[in-house]
Amino acid sequence: MPQPPEALDAVAVRTWCSLALEALGREREAIDAINVYPVADGDTGTNLYLTVESAAAAVEAVFAAHETGTTAPALADVVRAMAHGALIGARGNSGTILAQLLRGMAGVLAAAGDADHLRRALAEAAASARLAVAHPVEGTVLTVASAAAEAAGATDAAADLTEVADAAYAGACTALAHTPQRLAVLGRAGVVDAGGQGLVTVLGALLEAVGGRAPAGPAPLVPAGPPLTGACAEADPEGGPAFEVIYLLEASDDAVGRLRTRLDALGDCLVVVGGDGLWNVHVHVDDAGAAVEAGVEAGRPHRIRITHFAADRIRAHREPAQRAVVVVVPGDGLLGLCAEAGATTVLARPGEPPASGELVDAIRRAHAREVVLLPNDARLRHTAAAAAEQARTEGVRVALIPTRAAVQGIAALAVHEPDRSFDEDVVAMTAAAGATRYAELAVAERQSWTTAGICQAGDVLGLIDGDVAVIGDDVTGTARTVLDRMLSAGGELVTLVLGEEMPDTLAALLEEHVREGHLAVDTVIYRGGPRTAPLLIGVE
Repeated sequence: MPQPPEALDAVAVRTWCSLALEALGREREAIDAINVYPVADGDTGTNLYLTVESAAAAVEAVFAAHETGTTAPALADVVRAMAHGALIGARGNSGTILAQLLRGMAGVLAAAGDADHLRRALAEAAASARLAVAHPVEGTVLTVASAAAEAAGATDAAADLTEVADAAYAGACTALAHTPQRLAVLGRAGVVDAGGQGLVTVLGALLEAVGGRAPAGPAPLVPAGPPLTGACAEADPEGGPAFEVIYLLEASDDAVGRLRTRLDALGDCLVVVGGDGLWNVHVHVDDAGAAVEAGVEAGRPHRIRITHFAADRIRAHREPAQRAVVVVVPGDGLLGLCAEAGATTVLARPGEPPASGELVDAIRRAHAREVVLLPNDARLRHTAAAAAEQARTEGVRVALIPTRAAVQGIAALAVHEPDRSFDEDVVAMTAAAGATRYAELAVAERQSWTTAGICQAGDVLGLIDGDVAVIGDDVTGTARTVLDRMLSAGGELVTLVLGEEMPDTLAALLEEHVREGHLAVDTVIYRGGPRTAPLLIGVE
């Protein structure tokens, strides 16, 4: 057996990440099953796994960049990569807190990886995680992190790295077993805190990485002793906010301070982690659009994820929902619209379409046995197919409807009926999408040949079903021409999605134009928000 390292080095950190990912993979479903706080949505184990998966991938990227070298990467580079990977890949409340714990540790371990620095790293991790949570609650992962830090700090000054890691793990296990005595909702459910259980798993992997041996035994998934009554924090998931909103944010410290205040007033479970201009924001709210808008005002949000806490998932979190819809949307405004309809959303960023891994992640977050996937972009056909195939290997029944535009996805979502059979639902949604012609207005960036002739830089292009059909001088005139061409073949409903810079007067003018020329055609209008094309049009 190899001798345990006297100090944490780059290879040991790599091993730690690998072991933590492996252990969370084994325990993911068990941790999901005990997830009752702060929302009983049964995904804490999955969220922690995905967070560590991102951290481990970032570490592997550092090693891959040094493959041709004769020495391993520097410890500082590896621990910073680990923290950054966790930050950008953090999922859910517990995953976001874990990312801050790893960031706190990395800030200290970048200097050195000896026993004393590990003590200080654990202390910094616990302190920074508490600062990141708007309203810390005892009996959660925060309590477990503090106990680990206190136990490590109480070790003898002569203790080696393994002894410090062992003490941290033991302290975390003891605190975890007593979380139901600190948080009454856990005691009523007869479980320990799911996030704390995940942290214990991560600390057990650390002990194995530095000590060369696995922990003596797994930490209990059941509580130790009866829960306390009285002044325990309570959870009321059925009466809580409807949406979980998560996004990465590029913003200054001052802007994030203002953002914290605004989001704290909008909802609960607020966690903001990160620094150096990049943050991960997590909050539970009733108004998902307002939470995203607050991020836009603070800086540049991206990788926005909005999850609807469906009532059936909250009441029966141990059983996956029967059916869900996963939708790719091109603008922030449509995130809230689709989430309110019960869909799990993935934001398509301009010039950066979602990868298959993001779509698989969304399918997992939907937590359903059956999933309808709406990619809403012809370019995502192969990516969506790969994601669907991966999800099928995990036991999820996935139907891919090849929607080519957001308005087709909206039409499909409008006829979604989860109570009918899966096949009947897919047929109805496919028919609705197929019956919707789509158009988009864009501004030409340079002179070029198109199917409608030569356009100049600044011309307004009207694309119908993906091809340039109209070249105009202004948005209103071009939109009218596009609408007339589309409605010449008939139609009952026009859907308009306005981009962020389009005035409300444009919608009014186009609605009036439709009404005057086509009395039997109705018009519905949505705001696409930032990163949406100037105008999206659907005719069905």
